[in-house]
Amino acid sequence: MTAKLELYRIFCQVASSMSFSQAAHALFLSQPAVSQAVKQLEEQLGTQLFTRNSKGVSLTAQGQLLYEYASSALGLINSAEQKLLDMNKLTFGELRIGAGDLIIKHLLLDSLEEFHTQYPQIKLSILSRTSWESIELLQSGKIDIAFVNLPLSEENIQIHYTVSVQDIFVAGTRFDHLKKSPLSLSEVARLPLILLEQKSNTRSYVEKFFLSKGVSISPEIALASYDLLLEFARVNLGVSCVVREFAQQYLTSGELFEVPTKESIPKRNIAMISLKNVSLTPAAAQLLEIIIRKNRPDAK
Repeated sequence: MTAKLELYRIFCQVASSMSFSQAAHALFLSQPAVSQAVKQLEEQLGTQLFTRNSKGVSLTAQGQLLYEYASSALGLINSAEQKLLDMNKLTFGELRIGAGDLIIKHLLLDSLEEFHTQYPQIKLSILSRTSWESIELLQSGKIDIAFVNLPLSEENIQIHYTVSVQDIFVAGTRFDHLKKSPLSLSEVARLPLILLEQKSNTRSYVEKFFLSKGVSISPEIALASYDLLLEFARVNLGVSCVVREFAQQYLTSGELFEVPTKESIPKRNIAMISLKNVSLTPAAAQLLEIIIRKNRPDAK
């Protein structure tokens, strides 16, 4: 196919210049090599493409038809090659990402801002989805990378980067008495808890941990928004289960405090993933580099 494509390139050059010698000069080939290539193509197609006259050459009807299609096809190939070069240089393309709102806001936002500043020509397409929905989009080819909660059972997934987060319970001033001594899991379960809605991966993880210890938890308030967990706790509507790393602003300001517990919820991991055996696009690889650099301990 590669050899035949080269024959079409030579044919189109002769057709555009209507001269074997000029085509040879433009292609840095000898004139006999150009003539031989055209002859070979004519033999493969079983038709004459040029007629020779005193003024040079002209296309036959069959040659004109072939030139219209071949020149258009070569133009598309050249355009595709240029776009691939642009993609590798990060001057063209699209980066498609699947992640939950919480991950986007607290783990990705700074990195995405830096990426967009450096590579403004790359279109960012970000789909806010749960971990399982993001994995489905990745497997169907609708996104390039996803940021999801671990662990994963899928075998066709490649993990590129992970970050650990810690689930904790936080409360406002009304619950200051909870600071006195660490609570058992059973005591935590009896608090007026505020959790994310049942379908969330975060709530599922916390509930499974409590159940593994023989304790069942049931919230008084269930919310769809992580940010509302913090706000509801701040105005003393209950004790919220949040991610420590994502609640630092509230904890540092003193608006909320971490409720001490005798046993900590095990840390969990969030990962950047792609399909196994599929190379990261240049844009995805660059975003990964930015994320790793911004999350190094010495970058804090």
